[in-house]
Amino acid sequence: MDDISATVLALLGLAALAAGFVDAVVGGGGLIQLPALLLGMPHAAPVQVLATNKVASFCGTSVSAATYYRRIRPDPRTFLPLMALAFVGSALGALVASQIPRSAFEPIVLVALIVVGGYVLFTPQLGEQTALRFAGHRHLAAAMATGLAIGFYDGALGPGTGSFFVFALVGLLGYSFLEASAKARLANWATNLAAILVFAPQGAIVWKVALVMGAANIVGGYVGARTAVARGARFVRIFFIVVVSAFIVRIGGDVVGLW
Repeated sequence: MDDISATVLALLGLAALAAGFVDAVVGGGGLIQLPALLLGMPHAAPVQVLATNKVASFCGTSVSAATYYRRIRPDPRTFLPLMALAFVGSALGALVASQIPRSAFEPIVLVALIVVGGYVLFTPQLGEQTALRFAGHRHLAAAMATGLAIGFYDGALGPGTGSFFVFALVGLLGYSFLEASAKARLANWATNLAAILVFAPQGAIVWKVALVMGAANIVGGYVGARTAVARGARFVRIFFIVVVSAFIVRIGGDVVGLW
C-alpha cells in the first residue's frame, strides 16, 4: 500500500474531517470514511480497509468523547457498563470481520436506518429531555445489551454504529439526544479500541493512511462535539434526521445498484 499518492491522501483526510464532525454529533462517520477508503485503496483487502478506518475513527472519538465528558458529565453508572459490553462485543465482531461479506449487512442496515429515521422524524418530542424508561437493574441490563449488540456490529463492519447507539439510548433508555450523543461517543471509543487490539496483531492496519485520516478525524471530532454541546438537543435531533436520511440514500443506492 505504499503507492498511495499525496492527492489521494489529502482527499482521504478531507473525508475523515467530515466523518469526524458527523461522528461527534450523531455518529455514523464510518458511512463517509469507509466508501472513501474503498475508493482510495482499491487493491486493499476488506480487513485492511476496516482496520484502517478503526484507527482513524479512534483518534476522533478520543477527542470527542473527552470533550463530551468534560462538558456533559454523563452518569458513569450507565456509560461504564455500556462501554465494557461494547468493548467485548466489538472484539467478538472484529474476530469474525473477515468472514462476513459487506453485502450481507447492507440490506439489514438500510432497513434499520429507515425504521430509526422514521421513528425519530414522526416522534417530535423524542429526545428533547431525559426521561428514563427503566430504573435500577433493568436500566443497567438495557444499557449492557445495547453495548454488546451494537459493539458486535461495529467490530464486524461498523458504518452507522454511532447513530445506532444514539437511537438506542434515546428510544430505548430515554435519554435526551445530547446526553445520548455523549454516551454514544464513549461507547464508540471502546468499540474502536477493541477492534484495533484485534486488527493490529494481524498487520491489517495501513498506518500511513490511518495516521493522516486520524489527524483529520481529531479536528472534525473536536469541532463536532463542541458544536453539539453549544447547540443542544434540538440541533442534534435535526442533524440526526438529516444524516440518517443521507445514509439511507447512500446505502439504498448500493443495495439497488445505483452507484
